[in-house]
Amino acid sequence: MSSLSTVNELLAGSVGGAAQVLVGQPLDTIKTRAQIAPKGMFKGPMDILMQTLRKEGFFALYKGMASPLIGVAGVNSLLFASYGSMAGAANAILASPVEMFKVRMQGQYGAKTDQRLRVVMSEMWTHWGFRKGIMRGYWVTVLREIPAYAGFYTAFEFTKRKFAKTYGKELPVWALLASGSTGGIAYWLACYPLDVIKSRIQLRAIPPTGTPAQYIANEFKAIISESGISGLFRGLSPSLLRSIPAAASTFAAFELTREYLAGVTGV
Repeated sequence: MSSLSTVNELLAGSVGGAAQVLVGQPLDTIKTRAQIAPKGMFKGPMDILMQTLRKEGFFALYKGMASPLIGVAGVNSLLFASYGSMAGAANAILASPVEMFKVRMQGQYGAKTDQRLRVVMSEMWTHWGFRKGIMRGYWVTVLREIPAYAGFYTAFEFTKRKFAKTYGKELPVWALLASGSTGGIAYWLACYPLDVIKSRIQLRAIPPTGTPAQYIANEFKAIISESGISGLFRGLSPSLLRSIPAAASTFAAFELTREYLAGVTGV
């Protein structure tokens, strides 16, 4: 792959990532709050939506969006440059801090003590440093991302090839959207329940103790103790709903941008 072709891939990945964040953030906020809210605070995803709109306003659904938008170029460039099952391992390096800050912003419910992103970032760095602060939840993110992105790309490529048999190599946009949606559904089905465990670990006031295997197991047991088996799948329904427009927009934006850049640059 030429250097110019690589630049095209990275730019297209960034555009795809930005599209995903903009389209998917409201349902992502509902998903995250379902995972991390104190027991009894909400009755379900629809109650989260209604309470958030009533108490905090529409733009509260976009809480935490700054973090993934800032990191979107790096995260999605890594994803598409390492297009395949190991994309998740590469992605975790940047996705872990990006998601940690996002989760901590989404875990604020409109109180006067709510903090801006820069304050949250400063406090995590000052109090806990790089490994226990900025990179909190890294290993559980790695464990989540590898099967999740293996499912994502496998489902996307499988669906795209099925469409290609009927419509040829140049797929219509709706086929790209459908392929991306299939990939998104496979992603979320593969990453639960680790996504719930990750969100809870990243929100905690203090970093986890012990080895990654120990604190992941402890969190797993704590969720079951609090909410039963169903607690391990909190937020799955908004995740699956989100996956359709978010993944579709990601891959459509990526593919269309890559095709445009290939036409402009000739590579």
